[in-house]
Amino acid sequence: MTTTTPTAGAATGTTGGPAVALRDVSKRYAGERGVLALDGISLDAAPGEFVCLVGASGCGKSTLLNLVSGLDRPTSGTVTVQGDPAFMFQEHALFPWLSALDNVAMPLRLDGVGRRERTLRAREHLAAVHLEEFADRRPHELSGGMRQRVALARTLATKAPVLLMDEPFGALDAMTRDLLHDELESIWRERRLTVLFVTHNVREAVRLGDRVVLLTSRPGRVAAQYPVEIARPRRIEDPDVAALAGEITAELRQEVARHGR
Repeated sequence: MTTTTPTAGAATGTTGGPAVALRDVSKRYAGERGVLALDGISLDAAPGEFVCLVGASGCGKSTLLNLVSGLDRPTSGTVTVQGDPAFMFQEHALFPWLSALDNVAMPLRLDGVGRRERTLRAREHLAAVHLEEFADRRPHELSGGMRQRVALARTLATKAPVLLMDEPFGALDAMTRDLLHDELESIWRERRLTVLFVTHNVREAVRLGDRVVLLTSRPGRVAAQYPVEIARPRRIEDPDVAALAGEITAELRQEVARHGR
């Protein structure tokens, strides 16, 4: 039996080793005869690395993030994380009765930060996603893309060194998603975050990632890993991005076909 273990002092990167380490991790739901979601996964993410996870629906991508975040526990194996990770979901999960500013300030409030300081810091995080002029707006007054930017600012307010993202841009239109790719990449580089990013969009994975990890169909195992050796900045329509995405997609199709048989 194992646990997810945050490593003290990791926010400064002084502990050495990977920022996230999974060692022979399996997860089975509903007891010994239940669904095996993940089977013997070993995977590292280096400090400051952007790792994208792709695979067929139900392959365990979200389960893996839940284990890294500590929201769930592995059935076997170990998960070690340098520092407390922050989680961003596909749904923005903003409090509808709070302004954008107060939504971003909520993690700081829960940490006991004084009102004046948390307001100042929340404004800084909103500025990082170019929403400082919308600080007083409530979620229903913002577009879908703007709500996701507020959610990103709120996640950044935790100061977590590891960012877990579960299809955060999946419900957005292509143009808004492209703009958020730019903002996320800028923040990632500036703050030297470690990112685990789940997506169904293979081009998105190649556009953003230092490495793309392909999981098998259930139970999830590591089928292949693809280093993305394409110079940044990248565009999702770049020929090199399209070529690598095509290679990964071909392997993904084979995984889906194997599962179907």
